[in-house]
Amino acid sequence: MITAKALYASARLRSLPLSVSGVLLGSGAAYGAGVFRADIFALALLTTLLFQVLSDYANDYGDAVKGTDDEGRLGPRRAIQTGQMSAAEMKRVIVATALLSAFSSLALSVLAFGERFYLVLLFLALGGASIYAAIRYTVGARAYGYLGLGDVFVFLFFGLLSVLGSYFLYARSLDAALLLPACACGMLSTAVLNLNNMRDIQNDALKGKRTIPVRIGLRAAKRYHYALIAGGASLMLCYSLLRGEQGVKLLYVISFAPLVWHLFFVLKVRECRDFDGQLKVVALCTFAMSALFFVGEILG
Repeated sequence: MITAKALYASARLRSLPLSVSGVLLGSGAAYGAGVFRADIFALALLTTLLFQVLSDYANDYGDAVKGTDDEGRLGPRRAIQTGQMSAAEMKRVIVATALLSAFSSLALSVLAFGERFYLVLLFLALGGASIYAAIRYTVGARAYGYLGLGDVFVFLFFGLLSVLGSYFLYARSLDAALLLPACACGMLSTAVLNLNNMRDIQNDALKGKRTIPVRIGLRAAKRYHYALIAGGASLMLCYSLLRGEQGVKLLYVISFAPLVWHLFFVLKVRECRDFDGQLKVVALCTFAMSALFFVGEILG
């Protein structure tokens, strides 16, 4: 039986702040450029949240049917894993959430572009790609999360598409400089996935899930993680330097302080289960960076 408790168990709420970070960055840049619209902002947030929840439900289903979610998994227990929902019921939930995501994406495209039919079609295609990527991470015989390609898709969809796409909804044009915060958001979001994969490295290896940490080993995965965190922070600072920003527009730098402590913590980790608590640290710091960037643009 599908219950609110089961839906809550599968929708990993700690992933939701991270999912809207790119929208906040793109919307903040749009505010600074004088093209921000509150209605587009609200619907963009809703659409992004639906994509993320769809991904969470699909991950629950995909990992469960592949046998990855068993007693060896160190992360939070999910609905199918704990028997709160059957695989067939989760499939129905996935279909319903995908339809809601598609409808929200259509409404957002029409709201933003109106009579420009070709732009509506373009963003509908991007919305369709987002729905496909959300489902195919763990679902299907060639699920890309099991091939070590999850990092690439997170970088593209949480970073480039989220930031640049959000800005384009307002401006109907692109600013090349926004590639810097877009890549920054993508790298920090990928760091969250990398933490998840370092936590599950042993169980994933046993189940044939060939994530980046499984492929390169834990020591190299830690170095990869340091590069993602340092690279993301550096690119944001490069964007501000390029724009000559100062004062309140650098408010987002506050969010980097916990990441310094985080890197020292990762350096000392010996038990993989200890990575779990760090997922929310990086996710919330990424969200805080984006939110403070947005606030800085408003106050500035």
